[in-house]
Amino acid sequence: MPFTEEEWLPTLDELEVDEINMSSAPLKAGAHYFGKYCEKDCKEYMLCSSEEKDPRKCLKYGKRVTRCAINLYTQIRENCAEEFTKYWQCIDHADVNMNLSWCQATQAIFDQCMKEKLNFERPKLGYLSKTKVLDSSRPRPQRNLPLPDPVPELPDSADLPASETSDKRKFGRATGTFWNVLW
Repeated sequence: MPFTEEEWLPTLDELEVDEINMSSAPLKAGAHYFGKYCEKDCKEYMLCSSEEKDPRKCLKYGKRVTRCAINLYTQIRENCAEEFTKYWQCIDHADVNMNLSWCQATQAIFDQCMKEKLNFERPKLGYLSKTKVLDSSRPRPQRNLPLPDPVPELPDSADLPASETSDKRKFGRATGTFWNVLW
């Protein structure tokens, strides 16, 4: 994609953000809590990316999502590390597809720890898939849609020459054809 002088590229400082150094099993184990704990930041980022169609304008919202996830997993590590480790290791080793249904016992222990120590409740089934209206502080994007070219004016029909076939046609059919003979 070519760039012009009017467009800007973010600097390396703008792009630099701490990463979540975890494999997929711990991320999946804490995904329900992440979805509820960081819901506003995630929805704000998704709204920005769908409205703006330019990822450069949504960098700060993406950083907020990453920062929120780091805060959540840090709190889990400080308060429920043992229960969380058992839960994500169960997910990692129980099934090739990392199916959560094999680890309901360790999940219940982890959920209890999260409720007691952090006062976080696991969201009910279907909570994360419900449609919610986001009260965003972001300004609405400007729509600069290009207008189509206007339709050219048609010439006046009185100025057109008479048709050579106008007297031979009746309802769109030429007279004397095979189909007209049958009628």
